[in-house]
Amino acid sequence: MTRIHDMGGRFGYGAVLPDPDGTAFEESWHARALALTLAAGALGRWNLDMSRHARERLHPREHARFSYFEKWLAALANLLVETGALEIGDLLHRASDRTAQALSSHALKSEDVSALLGRGSPTTRDRQGWARFSVGDSVRACRLAENRLVPGGHTRLPAYAAGASGRVLCRHGFHVFPDSNAHGLGEAPQPLYAVAFPAAELWVNPEHPHDEVVLDLWESYLEPVQ
Repeated sequence: MTRIHDMGGRFGYGAVLPDPDGTAFEESWHARALALTLAAGALGRWNLDMSRHARERLHPREHARFSYFEKWLAALANLLVETGALEIGDLLHRASDRTAQALSSHALKSEDVSALLGRGSPTTRDRQGWARFSVGDSVRACRLAENRLVPGGHTRLPAYAAGASGRVLCRHGFHVFPDSNAHGLGEAPQPLYAVAFPAAELWVNPEHPHDEVVLDLWESYLEPVQ
């Protein structure tokens, strides 16, 4: 079953149009939502894939009703409670001084934000191993875009590419496997590939059939085309 957050390639949602003014945040609280998310991430209680999965598993009604940054805040609240950083009462009322003091010891200082964002969250891993596919190989994305480790779990294989055939453009080396990392099952690094898919493989009536879409896909998302 297609997950509600997996909206890429769906018909009827219109074009993605960049903001002509280049405004980063439409409202002031959007910036505060981003800052709060970064600060809470510094607690070290979850990883990037866990935070993505927290947004994906919001109730479908919330996905349809919430704006972009409302989804961020709702997922963050869930993570804080699930990991024991806060209790539900702390979210409904002001957190106790004891809780605030415990969290403040891990606080992300404003002067450290630029360096943190500059480093990003690298997912590459220095690992020696055999990569199944080479540049130029014909491959097919798994027919079902599902997590094979956890039912209904996080995956980075988009539904619109499931079952489509393409060719390997390049190999990125070994990267943390999100399907595992999002569920506390370890990083389990896998080879990551840039795969080019013809538009005609992805949609029945593409506007430009000879265009290609390039996706970065982990090895276990792919199978060889004989």
